[in-house]
Amino acid sequence: MHTLDGKVALVTGGGQGIGQGICVALASEGAAVAAVGRTESTLRATCKDIEGRGGTATPIVCDVADDDQVAAAVSAAVSEFGTVDILVNNAHDISFGPLLALDAAALDSSWSSGLLGTLSMMRACHPHLTGGGAIVNLGSGAVHAPTAGVGGYAAVKAAITALSRTAALEFADDGIRVNTIVPFALTPSVQAVFDANPDHRDAAVASVPLGRIGDPLADIGRAVAFLCGPDAGYITGTVLTIDGGETYLR
Repeated sequence: MHTLDGKVALVTGGGQGIGQGICVALASEGAAVAAVGRTESTLRATCKDIEGRGGTATPIVCDVADDDQVAAAVSAAVSEFGTVDILVNNAHDISFGPLLALDAAALDSSWSSGLLGTLSMMRACHPHLTGGGAIVNLGSGAVHAPTAGVGGYAAVKAAITALSRTAALEFADDGIRVNTIVPFALTPSVQAVFDANPDHRDAAVASVPLGRIGDPLADIGRAVAFLCGPDAGYITGTVLTIDGGETYLR
């Protein structure tokens, strides 16, 4: 018996990195997974991985910054699996750069996909989540430990964190729990940075008190599965930092 048997999860940004790890972890606990994102090939790879482990998944192409596509994606998931019990908002166009040189269009894209995409997905899934659903949104340690060059990104993540806490309050009467995670994991984009400059990897590992960078499946995905499961039934409105102590212990 798995903790999420009979549940249906919709995960945005499910084609790679943390999103992929979350998809696989939820499926491993018995959930049927709708892997949502913009790139069909990566979504299919995630679903193939899940199916190879004995799970159930379907790819759904969607740009979360487009409300019509969000509505269509949720409808497709419901058509395929009957409902949505779990929503994980992971998709987000990231915009980095010094504040004085931050590109307005890039920041707007980050805002539209991050904050507004998260809100749009929560609204579209709300009718299906009512009566016991769970939402997990993605925050960032950059909100709590500012770093030069990530101000725009951190601002959007701070807004998502605030939105999540309000949603937890407003959705409580509907039986929907809403939590935020702050992950630090070895994703393809992080690996690309390390490949270009190995010294960055050494510095990153040194910044983590537990001495390693998290795994998208084993560390982040399994924590999300816990938050969405029955053992976390009394947890809502919280921020769970899953980073080996990197944000608060340095």
